[in-house]
Amino acid sequence: MIVTAPLFQAYLECPTKCWLRFHAESATGNVYAEWVRAQNDLYRLDALNRLRALFATREQTTAPSISKQSKGATWQLATDVNLYVNGLDSHLQAVEKMPSAGARRTVRFVPYHFHFSNAVAKKEKLLLAFDAMLLSELLQCGVSLGKILHGDHHVIAKVRLSSLMKEVRRRIKDVTALLANPSPPDFVLNRHCPQCEFQLRCRKEAVDRDELTLLSGMTEKQRKRLHERGIFTVTQLSFTFRPRRRSWARRGKKEKFHQSLRARAIREKKIHTVDLVDPKLSGTPVYLDVEGMPDRDFCYLIGARVVTGPSPIQYQFWANDAGEEKHIWHEFLDLLATISDPKIIHYGSYEKDFLKRMQDRYGTPPQESTAGMAIERGVNLLSLIFAQIYFPTYSNGLKEIGRYLGFHWPEGARSALESIVWRSRWEVSRDPEGKQRLLDYNRLDCEALERVTGALLKLVRDAPSEGGSPQHDVVRASDIKREGLYKFKRNAFVIPDLGVINRAAYWDYQRERVYVKSSHKAKGRSRRKANRRSVMTLRPNTTIEYPRPRRCLRCQSKAVVRHNCKTKRIIDLRFMRHGLKRWVTHHVLRQYLCKSCGKTFTGHPLFTAHKYGSGFTAYMMYMNIELRLPQGHVDNHVERVFGLYMAPGSTKRCKSAMALSYRPTYDNLVKKLCSGPLLNVDETGISVRGHGGFVWVLASAEDVAYVYTPTREGTTIQGLLKDFTGVLVSDFYTAYDSIPCIQQKWLIHFIRDLNEALLKHPYDEELKRLGTAFADLVKPIVDTVDRRGLKKRFLRKHKAFVSRFYRRIDEASWTSDAGGKLVTRLQKNRNKMFTFLDFDGVPWNNNNAEHAVKAFATLRQVIDGPRSENGLLEYLVLLSLCETCKNKRVEFLDFLHSGSENIDEFAASQRRRGLHISRSWKMDG
Repeated sequence: MIVTAPLFQAYLECPTKCWLRFHAESATGNVYAEWVRAQNDLYRLDALNRLRALFATREQTTAPSISKQSKGATWQLATDVNLYVNGLDSHLQAVEKMPSAGARRTVRFVPYHFHFSNAVAKKEKLLLAFDAMLLSELLQCGVSLGKILHGDHHVIAKVRLSSLMKEVRRRIKDVTALLANPSPPDFVLNRHCPQCEFQLRCRKEAVDRDELTLLSGMTEKQRKRLHERGIFTVTQLSFTFRPRRRSWARRGKKEKFHQSLRARAIREKKIHTVDLVDPKLSGTPVYLDVEGMPDRDFCYLIGARVVTGPSPIQYQFWANDAGEEKHIWHEFLDLLATISDPKIIHYGSYEKDFLKRMQDRYGTPPQESTAGMAIERGVNLLSLIFAQIYFPTYSNGLKEIGRYLGFHWPEGARSALESIVWRSRWEVSRDPEGKQRLLDYNRLDCEALERVTGALLKLVRDAPSEGGSPQHDVVRASDIKREGLYKFKRNAFVIPDLGVINRAAYWDYQRERVYVKSSHKAKGRSRRKANRRSVMTLRPNTTIEYPRPRRCLRCQSKAVVRHNCKTKRIIDLRFMRHGLKRWVTHHVLRQYLCKSCGKTFTGHPLFTAHKYGSGFTAYMMYMNIELRLPQGHVDNHVERVFGLYMAPGSTKRCKSAMALSYRPTYDNLVKKLCSGPLLNVDETGISVRGHGGFVWVLASAEDVAYVYTPTREGTTIQGLLKDFTGVLVSDFYTAYDSIPCIQQKWLIHFIRDLNEALLKHPYDEELKRLGTAFADLVKPIVDTVDRRGLKKRFLRKHKAFVSRFYRRIDEASWTSDAGGKLVTRLQKNRNKMFTFLDFDGVPWNNNNAEHAVKAFATLRQVIDGPRSENGLLEYLVLLSLCETCKNKRVEFLDFLHSGSENIDEFAASQRRRGLHISRSWKMDG
């Protein structure tokens, strides 16, 4: 098998093209590809003549044999050089031998490459590097510099080849493997297709096979993800679209593009819409289309279709050469000045860039002028269609949408590339027919733009109101029903009366409207339910009357008399050995009057204004935070069990009061964690009033604290840990990397990602080797931890095996994308993956933080999106205390009921009493 330069060039453009050329498949032809080949041939002859003119005849040679002995040859320019080495073949256009400048400097060989375009793409540099690699192997010396002669002005671009040769060697391996395979590669349409001689063949095959690659804008990464899910065709993709309700934060913002919705539009052959926004195209429409030569940065034709009445007028401004570009630009500005309230409408970014470039090059018209205002208010029609309107076409190109709407171009006008060919041929022949062909092509584009604009305005005009009947050939994404199995849902009845009968069979309809009218018992239950909120009179269990003060609190006079009397009932719970009892205390607090100074005061300053006692609030928070009961369920439970009427929001108010009282305890907990020797960190998401937020978990072996931030930016966590000097155990989120401390990354997190990659790529042998090597490294370490614990004197013996593992992955070459990403992560975190081998008590996983995250995730399902950020912060304060109590093996309820504000002191007192093992710990253990 011989890999030639044309095959290598074809591989750079498209692997399928390379395989088809190698197997001599018949081409369908392409006007632009043939023109490019002819232009390159003509340019090569002209460039060789120019290059030969720089050297004397005796210094030139043709088709020499290249070998190590060529270093002593007398020629300085060699042309038509054939290179063949190790199954690689190329025809080098020219090579220059530069003599040494000193006694110790060797001769340098500089290969040349010729290209007619004014722009040099990376493909041309890689082709030059391919020739240079063969040349260096034949000469047995390095070739580090190459030159590309290109463009109308024969500019010489110097190219450094050392880094490009590495890429060429890697791609040659891919080409060899591709050509050795008897079956063609995975079918992919790319940007090179309009320039390829196999375009029609590949397009027809893709349509027949319904390939995903037909959908423009779909990246290779997206296709791989779909293939991993078993989705290989456009039809399969069309069934995956699921309409989602837009979040509160996304309302008013532009919706992202859905390839699945485009696929659905193609399958159903109907237009699908997401948001139909009025384009507000008021004024006189001016449909603009510009033709140019991209590589020469030159626009030669400006087409403007002006609609001022029933019959539009087409204006076209033609430039014979680049010198007339300024003239046609000013003619276009003069046209805008004569139009009343012009509204420029164009399609795509080419015209937008043209308007900006012309203003930068030839001056901007006055902003208050008609032309200046028209340019500033120009509308890109594609921006109104993208992600909002899905036509049943494979792309949003003007020609595809225009053809769907019934507009037709001549057979020879497939793409804008053909107009480049026509213009180049006209510049040589000055044929009037060639010019007319370009003018007709430009006029048709303007007419197509007018057709698409009219279709867009019609969609907006005919769009039904909310809840109205949709158009026959237009589908709103919001009207698409998300079908699912085994779900309760309302049936859609064809006959409306059947729907009325069906609604009468629902459970709540029966109880609230039918049974109430049918049974006296049901009527009684209904009345009792309405009178449920009756005011209850609670008999006090004890009465406390505060003693009379002896003296006035202000003047210390003994002339004190009774003035008024206040009473307060405090509802509390009395904790007994095997249960709880409602306990109502009647407080009698008298007011007294000092006859000397006239001051009124109470006899006891400790009188509380709270309705519920500390035991009652502790029990409510125990059910809400530790037992994960919703606040409404807590209110119902207290009402049913203790016979108390709980006003709506009672648990919420108790939570706010208790969180406020324990806020200093929480702050001390956070401070203790941020100054400790070891800290585990993790984060998880939360929704607050429709906005996304994040809760960060700080955990150690005994303490836990939760911190809320509106975003995932690491500024908050970095601020908390700016003075942290211990070991930080975390995942691979980059925000942790900037914290100046010793870090240990989760090995278990990497192992899960490695396993997921293996499941997605079961036939990736490189990935399997990496997984096996990593398992062989970590398994003995885990065995040592199980036997000896986290002690560095037993673990440091494994450091030599870690170094050997990294040397192996550094020396190996990784061609697998999935394996390469994992290796890059290993190399990036080389000093953070096995830190625990050098410290005592540092874990290789993040169990502490993950366990705390699970606790918050369970509570998150209960609170179901707090109404405010303050409500979430109150939950986090109490949950931090709850999880810390669990880790210290004390009861959260006992701690709240005790009135203590220091968990460590409370745990010590429990241990002294022999009560340090909590009931929940016994159940878990």
